[in-house]
Amino acid sequence: MSRTGNRLLHVAHGVIELDGSESIASRLVELELQLTRVITEHRPTVSSVESLFFHKDAQAAAKLGHARGVVLLCLARAGIPIAEYAPAKIKRTIAGSGQADKRQVALMVRAALSLDGLPPADASDALAIAMTHLRLGGLLSALEEAGGNGAAVDSRARVLLALLSKKRPRRVAPRRRA
Repeated sequence: MSRTGNRLLHVAHGVIELDGSESIASRLVELELQLTRVITEHRPTVSSVESLFFHKDAQAAAKLGHARGVVLLCLARAGIPIAEYAPAKIKRTIAGSGQADKRQVALMVRAALSLDGLPPADASDALAIAMTHLRLGGLLSALEEAGGNGAAVDSRARVLLALLSKKRPRRVAPRRRA
């Protein structure tokens, strides 16, 4: 994905399929090989990943953590800067609510990128993370850099950063009287 001005442009997306019957070590090796191929082919200049979150299933969370570690290793080894975003921030940025479900996020990704159909769930998640970075990453960096340019700018930057990290208030429809 890339950005021209305020317009987000879809470059490519996909899902790395791993054989679930293989050992976790073998799957991590395959993940590293395929991700390295994708990095070599597309030559990204920046990356974004979802930050860790707590999963109800400890075993699934551990496997996800291992895979995330391989992803971070591949990106760091390639010298690609990495930004991390919490799941709720991604959902808020893409769908307007930190409580949005996967389908809502996928529909917004499809609409924003003018895709012909809904991408697979994992690809939709990855595209949403990339969109979040392309929408927020530059702003957050500029605000952090501006923080050193005086108290007034620092104060405004802190307010904007605080606003970006808060949940949006829900709109409640007024009750009708009978």
